[in-house]
Amino acid sequence: MALFRSILVADDEPSIRHVLSLVLTDHGYEVRAVADGDEALRELAARPYDVVISDVRMPKVDGLTLLHRALETWPGLTFLVISAYGSQDAALQAVADGAYDYVQKPFKPEEIVFVLKKAEERERLVKENRRLRAARVGSSPLERILGKSEAIAAVHAQILKLAPVSTTVLVTGESGTGKELVARALHELSPRAGMPYVAIDCGGIPPGLIESELFGHARGAFTDAGAAKRGLFSDGDGGTVFLDEVGELPGSSQVKLLRFLQEGEVRPVGETRSEKLDVRIVAATLRDLPKLVERGELRADLFYRLNVVNIHVPPLRDRGADVLLLARHFLARFNRELNRDRPVTEFAPEAESMLAAYNWPGNVRELENTMERAVLLAESDRVLPENLPEKIWSARADATPGARGAPAPESVNFSLKRAMRELEELYIKTALRRTRGNRTRAAEILEISQRALLYKIKEYGIDADAEGERS
Repeated sequence: MALFRSILVADDEPSIRHVLSLVLTDHGYEVRAVADGDEALRELAARPYDVVISDVRMPKVDGLTLLHRALETWPGLTFLVISAYGSQDAALQAVADGAYDYVQKPFKPEEIVFVLKKAEERERLVKENRRLRAARVGSSPLERILGKSEAIAAVHAQILKLAPVSTTVLVTGESGTGKELVARALHELSPRAGMPYVAIDCGGIPPGLIESELFGHARGAFTDAGAAKRGLFSDGDGGTVFLDEVGELPGSSQVKLLRFLQEGEVRPVGETRSEKLDVRIVAATLRDLPKLVERGELRADLFYRLNVVNIHVPPLRDRGADVLLLARHFLARFNRELNRDRPVTEFAPEAESMLAAYNWPGNVRELENTMERAVLLAESDRVLPENLPEKIWSARADATPGARGAPAPESVNFSLKRAMRELEELYIKTALRRTRGNRTRAAEILEISQRALLYKIKEYGIDADAEGERS
């Protein structure tokens, strides 16, 4: 859904007003066009507008004066500037004074539409940040990094110490440990909390586009650059930019990031001038950056600039009782979100023991997904072992000597085919016992179709009902 609806165009050229009115109306906007800044100010006073598109040079009240007066009275207004050849300095000054962007004449009308869409994206980002902050009023950002273990207490202490300053922070840890929660807490507890927080997945942007996405580009910088574009760093001006998986940045982008960290400036692709920005960088990675430096995949000077301070988020397996604390938190959350008629309020002792004993290679994210699955599958007010993924209770069985009837090493039959059949039969029987003979649920646990399960029950001659009674 479009955020912008009403647009005021101010330009002393009738042809520009006519063309923009047609094009913007065709794209669903409500458009009013006026001939100078004085008339624009009267129109703004008469009714609200989402966007003003103004020429820089106009009679009576010029574009810069219009910008200053408009933003002083209506600070939430989005302002775009049109500049003719020779007035680029004025356009750049307009951007410095609060305009979102500028488009240079002569331009294609579609360029204006493109810039509007990018402005809408920024506005959507700002609104989402405001919404998240409003939803979290009265609670500390640290409360979202749940845990009472010493390891998490140390992370909390580092966040509180580093949040008030603008020092670059490198957050390390395995996948799923909550590195972005740390970055958000650093932002929300800082003096920048009211400004944008921009999260960038460095590994999710195609290498050919990453410089343009991060730093922007000038019109005509490359074949498809029909209009100038602001980069994500510019969108984060005054706030925090979170660079997730920073080790995935290609070499040319590493050079530009290093320049920004050293000088606080970015230069859009194809542009001759640099832009001064006030952005705090928080970077994160699960990769071993020193090894990337050794292999020549990451610049050593960039690594040292990023690694001014390191916050290491511990894996879940090293957090002791935090596992069950988090499990209960997710259990309560998914009860609310899934609107169960009968809430799942507790864990069966055996299920709780399995959760505590499991290694959690996917960390907090894996535990969260496991709890969602458990709430979906539970048929009572308790999470039972069969509501947990097979890998969790099979790992528990692996940890118990003789629990699965494994042969002693000296008696192993080295037929891999036979061993696989025996293991498959054992898994099926165990699943049937766990589900009290429920073939549909057993198939879900085994992650095969019900038809495939029935075929294998027949193939191995398993009495499903008898196995269910043995539970």
